Amino acid sequence: MKFQFLLIIALAAAGFSADLAGQQSLAIRGETIHTMARQADGQWMEPIENGVVLIIDGKVTAVGVASAVEIPDGIRVIDAAVVTPGLIDSRSVVGLAGWLNYDHDQDQLERSSPMQPELDARDAYNVREPLIAWVRSLGITTLHTGHAPGQLISGQTFIVKTRGDNVDQAVLKSKAMVVCTLGSSGFGSGGKSPGTRAKQMAMIRQEFIKARSYMDKIEAAQADEEKDPPARDLRNEVLAEILRGERPLMITAHGSVDIQNALRLQKELQIKVVLEGASECYDYFDELKEQQIPVIIHPTMMRASGKGQNSSMETVAKMVAAGIPVAMGSGYESYVPKTRVVLWEAAIACAYGCPFNDALGLITASAAELLGISDRVGSLEVGKDGDVALYDGDPFEYTSHCVGTVIDGVVVSDQPR
Repeated sequence: MKFQFLLIIALAAAGFSADLAGQQSLAIRGETIHTMARQADGQWMEPIENGVVLIIDGKVTAVGVASAVEIPDGIRVIDAAVVTPGLIDSRSVVGLAGWLNYDHDQDQLERSSPMQPELDARDAYNVREPLIAWVRSLGITTLHTGHAPGQLISGQTFIVKTRGDNVDQAVLKSKAMVVCTLGSSGFGSGGKSPGTRAKQMAMIRQEFIKARSYMDKIEAAQADEEKDPPARDLRNEVLAEILRGERPLMITAHGSVDIQNALRLQKELQIKVVLEGASECYDYFDELKEQQIPVIIHPTMMRASGKGQNSSMETVAKMVAAGIPVAMGSGYESYVPKTRVVLWEAAIACAYGCPFNDALGLITASAAELLGISDRVGSLEVGKDGDVALYDGDPFEYTSHCVGTVIDGVVVSDQPR
């Protein structure tokens, strides 16, 4: 509570409420700073005690012990007990799915067709969705969000900051992944295809065969001026990006059979695959490593029923120990509140055997590395974006609060949560 009080006093003294929007320079003093930076050997850097993070014009310009960082005169200063990089939710539908569960704010899943890779998540993202503000107040500064699992290929994802007046201001990476769902969750309803796993795989293969033919026709037209290129086809254009290795196919698969199919598909097509959900992935650690498939693991506390009946709270710790690249997402729930808070999910992973730094990495540095955005976010290092989360205690302790969130040097939340 002492640190919460200090933060409120500091904010009031600096006049944050009046002119916060344009301020992108500040100093954050922390009793403990978890930079989540790595050493040359890949090990985590030790936390900085009594340190300072200096942010100028939205970028981190200095991180170190207080005695080694000079704070410019007149700059705003915030004090907190614990400081971490802004948190990253590696798999979300926030911004497409709203918190009210009414039809008008549910754009995360188009059910008219099982195959729709052409759907661009940016077209459905609502920057003013209250659920964005809620997760932001809990330290989440970056979302990998987009279409939900539930159709065979349901659409695309992109990566966005949890601030901005429109989607173009908020976007960090406009093209991230393409969403695929294997298993019963991807079956059609009312007798519509696909109705079996074999049908799922056949439909996916056929679509990629069409996309390959589309690519061949384009290449032929480029090599021979007398040949006309094919008419543009949004679906084939997106699948061609996957075939060219420009973005991965993110396959939601929980059961053993479905994970096997995902592994086989990656070998057949020689494409980049990210496995998502992965309740029973503990049976396939060797294959995941051999095929260099990273995993966005299900929320630790997901319901252990249905597709997740064989999920385990110890899976994350075992994956980290096995050296498999892993990050944690909030997943997708069709009921309110639509999303889980990854800070709490990572804390439970820590309680079930995942070392503290590795657990925090699931929602910071390791997540940024998996998503290909580690040059911008995920750790507090000079040159990276000034995205920071502030706490009045250990962030994994349930009695602690997130007392402030900073994005690009702007304090976007100061309500203790």
